[in-house]
Amino acid sequence: MILRLSGLAGLLLLVEALPRLGLVADLPPTSRILTALADEAGTTAFWAAVGDTLTAWALGLVIAVAAGVTGGLVIGAVPALRAWTASTVEFLRPIPSVALIPLAVLLYGTSLGSTLLLVVYAAFWQVLVQVLYGVADVDPVADETARSFRFSPWARLRHVLWPTALPYVFTGIRLAAAVALVLAVTAELVIGAPGLGSVIAVAQSSGALPTMYALIVVTGLLGVAINIGARYAERRFLSWHQSVRAEMAL
Repeated sequence: MILRLSGLAGLLLLVEALPRLGLVADLPPTSRILTALADEAGTTAFWAAVGDTLTAWALGLVIAVAAGVTGGLVIGAVPALRAWTASTVEFLRPIPSVALIPLAVLLYGTSLGSTLLLVVYAAFWQVLVQVLYGVADVDPVADETARSFRFSPWARLRHVLWPTALPYVFTGIRLAAAVALVLAVTAELVIGAPGLGSVIAVAQSSGALPTMYALIVVTGLLGVAINIGARYAERRFLSWHQSVRAEMAL
């Protein structure tokens, strides 16, 4: 922990020194960025923008996780269906969400719907692929044993597939949470949907560089908080899994 904090302190000192030494022209010192951040934190518009970004992030993530887990379990549990959809998944997954910006604007304009379309599309593949990996990792002996005992499809899903896939599900959620935040801010920045991204764009166009960098710092802090929360949830709900137990023992 001390080593991590020392690294952050070193970064802050570097950002303070570089502009004052004249080595970087368009980067305000850390002190000015923190002052601008304090000023922004005292306004209702700032917190409204944070709320808009987190709303788009949370809604998009919930939709993507629900669709990704359901789709991954259904596709992964049926070998023929997985083989039939493999080429479609590999074709759609690499398409960057930002390529869908014209479609999002055409359908929803600058409303929340545009942001949700990009967030859900990007986050969905993170979850779906991980769930497919999890289902494929099921022990064949356990699966055949369940079949020999004539487990119903629901019992097989609950007692065989789900416990094996659950660690992969949480990995997918953690990856999707980070990607969802990136796409939420990107959509707001490019499309102009309400949120931190649009406020960053306004600050940049008006030449308020300290405010712009202060808002960028806020997006970074949100990313750190989301990652910490996802890690905590993973350890909390997977405390029985050997990988988590080994990590907590270190």
